[in-house]
Amino acid sequence: MKNILFVASECVPFIKTGGLADVVGSLPKYINKEEFDVRVMLPKYMALSESHKAQMKYLTHFYMDLAWRNQYVGVFQLDYDGITFYFIDNEYYFAGPTPYGNIYEDVEKFAFFSKASLSVLGLVGFKPDIIHCHDWQTGLLPVYLKDRFIEGDFYKEIKTVFTIHNLKFQGVWDVKTVKDITGLSEYYFTPDKLEAYGDANYLKGGIVYSDFITTVSNSYSDEIKMPFYGEGLDGLINARSNALEGIVNGIDYEEYNPETDEMISKNYNLNNFRKEKIKNKRMLQQELGLEINDKVFMIGIVSRLTDQKGFDLIDYCIEEICAKDVQLVILGTGEEKYENLFRHYQWKYPERVSANIFYSNERAHKIYAACDAFLMPSLFEPCGLSQLISLRYGTVPIVRETGGLKDTVQPYNEFEGTGTGFSFQNYNAHEMLSTINYAKKVFFSKKREWNKIIDRGMAKDFSWNNSAKKYEELYKNL
Repeated sequence: MKNILFVASECVPFIKTGGLADVVGSLPKYINKEEFDVRVMLPKYMALSESHKAQMKYLTHFYMDLAWRNQYVGVFQLDYDGITFYFIDNEYYFAGPTPYGNIYEDVEKFAFFSKASLSVLGLVGFKPDIIHCHDWQTGLLPVYLKDRFIEGDFYKEIKTVFTIHNLKFQGVWDVKTVKDITGLSEYYFTPDKLEAYGDANYLKGGIVYSDFITTVSNSYSDEIKMPFYGEGLDGLINARSNALEGIVNGIDYEEYNPETDEMISKNYNLNNFRKEKIKNKRMLQQELGLEINDKVFMIGIVSRLTDQKGFDLIDYCIEEICAKDVQLVILGTGEEKYENLFRHYQWKYPERVSANIFYSNERAHKIYAACDAFLMPSLFEPCGLSQLISLRYGTVPIVRETGGLKDTVQPYNEFEGTGTGFSFQNYNAHEMLSTINYAKKVFFSKKREWNKIIDRGMAKDFSWNNSAKKYEELYKNL
């Protein structure tokens, strides 16, 4: 039996700001319990729900040095869905309504979390063979492991895997402050270790000191070796490419299942979607005050409204996208200019555009079920989950060929009768628009072909089963 410990800053169902939480919450459930004992370590944020806090069992507490500070570390345990979760408690660090705040507070918070996660292991009676760290918030854990902890016999054999969910976020702050926070010696703050472009970089620490690095899709693992996607670390990624693998994320097939989903108006499956899926479209049109019309082409967007997600392309040709035969449904929050862009178009075309500038899980499910197509023109996309969910719900993805989008959506080929969606290659508004128009043409004039695209998409398996097997292989090889 191999012991695996996931350490992360967020996890479904406890706390979520992005796709990282879905991965940390779902993947442990799918790893073979006969061979692996997988547990998860998280911060005990004040923002956790009272019902979850009430179920936690207090294990122990102690004081730990963090450079010159002496900090309280409490440890709680919660068994949930067959997985053991440990929560690190410290109200000074984990107060506040959200998991992340100002970066200068976060760099200290997650230095504390990384060191505390290692310090509690002997006390909770769980000795991991492998610690699987996620994103910059846990970047210092492999550094501390090789620094302070390596002398103790307990820690000698522990290996680390580091998963990059998004290379853009690196945990960067000035060297002097980070040295003061972490208590790490001068030795670590050189360009071959934690220092990058004059600052200290947590993510870089994780990449340099981990035994193996993964990222969340095959194409993304290639892209980040190039300057455009490498966010300043492409040289390092290339240097470590012999210990780098891309494993595409899955989605939780129990949560996202059109046959059993209680949040949608009408359940359907691969066999009856031709008749039943449309009922979701009608109900959503009614709910959002759009014109009730089976024949319009309904495009959904569920996303953070940021440049990374390709909204500058949409901004450029939104007038052409919102043609008479189209309805556009947006759900999400983000940059003010994009929030206002969609509000303006809802005001201009109330029967065609619905701007839902908030986040609601239930509304998201309804959009995945109701729309004909789903638009994701990302500038870069390490993996992307929305396109996997839309394939599952028979909503045809229209994506840019980057990262996980390129790996999971096969472009429609009308001559060979293959493909599960539509895609375009260059980051260009006109190319996006012509791809949307091509999809529309197939939708309106080749209904049988359109249904076959849905068929192939719904038949694909992007559950965690496949990815979990790859992680199991990786753990065994380590």
